[in-house]
Amino acid sequence: MTASEASTPAALDRFLECLVRADIRTSIMIWGPPGIGKSSIVGTVSNRLNLQLVDLRLSQLAPTDLRGLPVPRDGVSTWYPPEFLPRSGRGILFLDEINLAPPAMQGVAQQLILDRRVGSYRLPDEWFVWAAGNRKEDRASVFEMPAPLANRFLHVSVEADFDSFREYALRTEIEEQILAFVAFRPQLLHRTSPNEPAWPSPRSWMMASELHANGLSVAPAVGSDTAAEFSAFVRLYETMPNLDEIMDGTQAPDFPDEASSRYAATIGLAVRCAGTEATDVQILNASRWLAERAPLEWFQLFVTDVIRVGRARPGGMERLQPMLKESEVRKAVGDMRDALFG
Repeated sequence: MTASEASTPAALDRFLECLVRADIRTSIMIWGPPGIGKSSIVGTVSNRLNLQLVDLRLSQLAPTDLRGLPVPRDGVSTWYPPEFLPRSGRGILFLDEINLAPPAMQGVAQQLILDRRVGSYRLPDEWFVWAAGNRKEDRASVFEMPAPLANRFLHVSVEADFDSFREYALRTEIEEQILAFVAFRPQLLHRTSPNEPAWPSPRSWMMASELHANGLSVAPAVGSDTAAEFSAFVRLYETMPNLDEIMDGTQAPDFPDEASSRYAATIGLAVRCAGTEATDVQILNASRWLAERAPLEWFQLFVTDVIRVGRARPGGMERLQPMLKESEVRKAVGDMRDALFG
């Protein structure tokens, strides 16, 4: 297994699920920059596969927190393990921020990872041990991982990826202007800043979405420079077609000429159609407008995004059948549908 095999969040998600289904319990170390969703991917996999999840931030624990406290009994010290360690069932013990923990803490964790026990505690057989951490090049204050510990892990590396972020953002109904902006400026999906404490990442864009939905500046989440670019992009919404009228079928304006407005209109319609409140008629109106007015690549972008979300939701594909039939008005969409469903 090489790190490149799980280079995107979506690929990491699939890889972790395969490990569980194959019952491969070798410990996993997930490497990647902060804010790209390593922890949330582990949580998503555990929920999808109905596994328990114990998430431990080792950098916030002392060695005695994990090993337990010594209690004298008949002249011998007995170690009482902490209550947060699992004792039954099947699940994932996730050791997050493992290389932010000092060497003494890593030493205690090493026994749990290598021997699946620490002190008098033994990890149940049906539990997986996964860990995650940042790299030195991420400007994180990490400690060197001991070679004996590193050699017992399967190592996978994950990087920020817009397609993975878009799929997740559509499922969580992110603010459409946030997603449209990141689609227009994918370089700003993840960019650390040496000068500002706030900088854009998949995690901070989700925080920015909540701020923007409540009429607040996104600068506290993504930094002032990125926030200035986003504000300029939002002003484009005043010049682009009215998406509500398009979905209601009351207006069918020309497709915008300017690239940023095209992203705004296409992603905006995809976000609305992927939402649970969109009606069958509205989805059909949006797809018909794009099929008739937009160049093929923009129509394909819209259909791909909506179908991805529909496939992830129970009954979602049934709601999209009128749109899929409408898509046949464009010859090349047949090839796209074969790629998506083949």
